[in-house]
Amino acid sequence: MRSLAERLGHDADSRLVIINADDLGLCQAANSGVYEALRLGVATSATLMVPCPWARAAAAEHSGEDIGVHLTLNAEHDRYRWGPITHAPSLLDGDGGFPRTISDLWDHADLDEVRRECRAQIERAILWGFDVTHLDSHMGALQLRPEFFDVYLDLAVEFALPIRLSGASTEKAIGFPFRQLAAAEGVLFTDHFVHVGGVGSRRAIESALFNLPTGVTELYVHPATDTPELRSLDTEWSSRVDDLHLMCHDSRLQAMLQRSGATLISYRQLRDLQRSETPAS
Repeated sequence: MRSLAERLGHDADSRLVIINADDLGLCQAANSGVYEALRLGVATSATLMVPCPWARAAAAEHSGEDIGVHLTLNAEHDRYRWGPITHAPSLLDGDGGFPRTISDLWDHADLDEVRRECRAQIERAILWGFDVTHLDSHMGALQLRPEFFDVYLDLAVEFALPIRLSGASTEKAIGFPFRQLAAAEGVLFTDHFVHVGGVGSRRAIESALFNLPTGVTELYVHPATDTPELRSLDTEWSSRVDDLHLMCHDSRLQAMLQRSGATLISYRQLRDLQRSETPAS
């Protein structure tokens, strides 16, 4: 069976890299940072948090960049809140927003309401004019429990979109064969995924590029511009600002990409391949 790289038109020993900018729509600083990373930096795709306060502004500023949907069922910040666009009762915590933790979400969410909310987020992104290229899950909420993963996978099949999945080595710890399940449905995902704890991806990316494997690898960042808004809402604001610098202004990253033999690609290429291999979609 041909590798994903070969199916994408590259040699079997190619090193292909997607650099995804998460959290478009989170705030104005994230919007400006993500678009700068895409337009002037090395980021190749991004994902939109549809329920967040600045998502509609992100849509207004969109000009054809590779954008997926960051399916969002949590609002983790203490004082900066957002909630379900479907107003689903089981997806609200005590102060009117999404739950702050995934354990709280898992304990109280009705799966039918989860499905309706996630579908509504994808449909709204499409309505706003995004040519949605892929799906991922904010805080991993949809990937780490099998009943939530079923929703994630069903939507990927329904909308014919690739998804973010963690690496094969994590399947045993998570407890079910999510990569096998996705492959069986014809849903594409990268060969490798570099996890970052929290925000601030510099060290993880530098380490990954030092020994980049063959195949398709996803790296991700949380770029944002340094504004009073960002400093007030996120205690890790400096890591987001550093991610933007890494994407746009760090000559060492360009050198590391070149030395690693990486070829930058986007999720749109995976989506188009998935749709060509499953024409009925």
